[in-house]
Amino acid sequence: MDPQGADTLPFPNRAEAGAALGRRLSGAHSSSNAVVLALPRGGVPVAKKVAEALHLPLDVLVVRKIRHPEEPELAIGAVAAGGVTVRNANASADVAPKRFEALADQQRIEVAKQEVRYRWGRKPQSLEGKTAILVDDGLATGATMRAALSAARLMGAARLVAAVPVGSRDAVRNLYGYADEVVCLHSPQPFQAVGMYYSDFAPFKDADVRVVLAA
Repeated sequence: MDPQGADTLPFPNRAEAGAALGRRLSGAHSSSNAVVLALPRGGVPVAKKVAEALHLPLDVLVVRKIRHPEEPELAIGAVAAGGVTVRNANASADVAPKRFEALADQQRIEVAKQEVRYRWGRKPQSLEGKTAILVDDGLATGATMRAALSAARLMGAARLVAAVPVGSRDAVRNLYGYADEVVCLHSPQPFQAVGMYYSDFAPFKDADVRVVLAA
């Protein structure tokens, strides 16, 4: 826990959660050969504070949830830049493979669109041989983070750190097969929706992401 007690639940907002996460990471992740990668959109304001605390460059790694056709709040998988697809076996057991692929294809199109929308011609940060610190605002199933970690590995990252303010215990546990290190400030049990652990969980918009990246 943060010794100053600033990371108690609920977090006031994503920025405060990011500041607490940055303090946790600041001692062990000060290498200049590293980059902070936000999972848009909600992970961007969290990652911005982490990048500021560690004095590291900030970029995004675009990833999209594949939502259950009957339960949109349930992630049955995720796709990320680089053609990575992750399937949540438990959550997608009742979704036929062809249906899953059709839903995944829809999200792959959105990933390509967001890459263009966020970067405005700027090239992504090179991950070759670097430590990539992937940040989101929370983990429910963890599918998006697993897809992002797989994508970062394919992009050449030498070491992967998954960092979140809050996450379910199962989701955190499942990341250890993908990341070299997992940092999660809180793992409540039982776990509710990520937004329940923030006083202010207002949507972070595409325009907000562009402003942060442009800065």
